[in-house]
Amino acid sequence: MNIPDLESELKKRLDFPYTWGRKQSDDWDFKTKFIYKTKDFETLENQCKDFDNELRNYAFNRWLNFWSAKAIEHIFTSNPVVKKEDNPFSKTVDFYISNIPFDHKSSVFPKQFGKSFDYAIEHKKELIEWLYKNQSQQGRKHLENRLFIIFFDEKNGDHWKLKAELILIKEKVEEYLRNFSRDSLVSLNLEHHEILSDVIWIKV
Repeated sequence: MNIPDLESELKKRLDFPYTWGRKQSDDWDFKTKFIYKTKDFETLENQCKDFDNELRNYAFNRWLNFWSAKAIEHIFTSNPVVKKEDNPFSKTVDFYISNIPFDHKSSVFPKQFGKSFDYAIEHKKELIEWLYKNQSQQGRKHLENRLFIIFFDEKNGDHWKLKAELILIKEKVEEYLRNFSRDSLVSLNLEHHEILSDVIWIKV
């Protein structure tokens, strides 16, 4: 995967509004499943040319989120201290760091958290616990180890646009891995599950 080239493609999507129009649904997921095999934005636009605005925005959003997440997983697994999970269909493990299994989850800073970004940095465990309790109820919901990539655009509030900043994300992930320590992970006990977790902050 060529990170600079993919970043260039993802940034072409930023000129369009990030609105869902409706909650994620199996029907619309099926209609937009081509996003998994489409890397360039021009092809994506052509595949959506007969869609109404709501379905087009839905496809654009899924495409951005999917390829940003794939790039982040590639960034992790390209690092020598990380081992990729052998099972590509695993819903709870993407990779291992120092033999510790992790799923990774990208998320904009949640305004529903009700507290400031600076507060979240100082109270990381509180934010992580909130994220586990309020994460999606879809198939990816679980109580296993997870690394959260949290995006925060202090100046403009367009947190979602940072998902396209793959080179910046790569720098932050590599910095995190250079300093990785099991002792610095956040330990939680939720519903009798022992969980190890952490946050990588992507802030501009």
